[in-house]
Amino acid sequence: MQNFIMQGYRAFSLRVSLLVLALVLAGCSAVRFGYANGDTFVYWWLNGYVDFTDDQKPWVKGHIDNLLAWHRKTQLKDYAQILARVQQRLQQKVTSADVLSEYATVKKRALLVLDKATPELTELALSLQPQQIAHLEKKLASNNDKYRREYLRGSLEERQERRYEQVMKHAEYWFGNFSEQQQAQIRAASDARPVNYELWLAERTRRQQELLRMLRKFQTERPPKDIAAAAVKSYIAASSEHFTYSENKAFFDASNEGTAQMAALIINIATPAQKAHAMKRLQKWIEDCETLAQK
Repeated sequence: MQNFIMQGYRAFSLRVSLLVLALVLAGCSAVRFGYANGDTFVYWWLNGYVDFTDDQKPWVKGHIDNLLAWHRKTQLKDYAQILARVQQRLQQKVTSADVLSEYATVKKRALLVLDKATPELTELALSLQPQQIAHLEKKLASNNDKYRREYLRGSLEERQERRYEQVMKHAEYWFGNFSEQQQAQIRAASDARPVNYELWLAERTRRQQELLRMLRKFQTERPPKDIAAAAVKSYIAASSEHFTYSENKAFFDASNEGTAQMAALIINIATPAQKAHAMKRLQKWIEDCETLAQK
C-alpha cells in the first residue's frame, strides 16, 4: 500500500538524480509498460502488497483501467513536451538550477496523478482487512531487509563505489560510453554528494509506520470517505516532502543540490556524439508518448 501510493511518485520524480532525462524517462517507461499490459501488470504488482480479496479484485482492476485511460488522454502530451524541452536543454549549458526546475515540474505532474487517484486509493484503504494490513506490513519489512543487504554494508568507500556504478549504468544508457577523464569527473561529482543510507532507511521506515498507523485507524474507526480522503492526501503530501525533513533539512537539501550538480555536470561534459545519442533516445520516448496519447 505504501508503495502503490508513493512508488509512482518516487519512481517518476524522486530519481531526478542522475539526469533530468533519466527522471522523466523512467516515468514514461513505466507508463508505456503499464499501458501495454493493461491492468494485469499493475494489478499483479499491487496484489503483492495487499493480497486482494475476491470482492476487491473486479473494482480494483476497473479503477486501474480508468486511471490509465485518464492518464493517456490528459497527461502523455504534456510528457512529450517535457521531453522535448529536455532535448533543447541538452544543446546548451545546464545548471543545477535547471535540473531542480525540471525536478519540480515532474514532481508536480506526478502529484497530479496521485491526486486524481485519491478517491480510489481511499476506497481501497477503507476496504482493507486486518490480515491484508498484516500482509502489507510483512511485505514492507521484507523490502527493508533487502534495502539493508544492498545498501547498509561495507565501508564508506565501498558504498560510494556501488553508488557510482549505479550512476554510470544510467549515464551510459543515455549517453553511451564515457572516456576515462569523463568518468573521473563523474566519480568526483558522485562522491561529493552526501551519503547516509541509515537516514534514508529511517525515513522510509517512518513513512511506512505512518501508513500502517493510518490504515489500522481506518479499519477500527471506519471514518467517512471525506475524512479518510483528507488523511490520504495529507499522507501523500508529507511523504513527498519527507517525514523527517525538519530534523534533517541540511542533509536532504545538500543531497538534492549535489545530485542536481552531478546531473548538470554529466550533461555539460558530454561530447556532441554523446548528446546525439541521448537526443535519439529522447526522441523515441517522445514518439511513444505521442502515439499512446492518440490511442
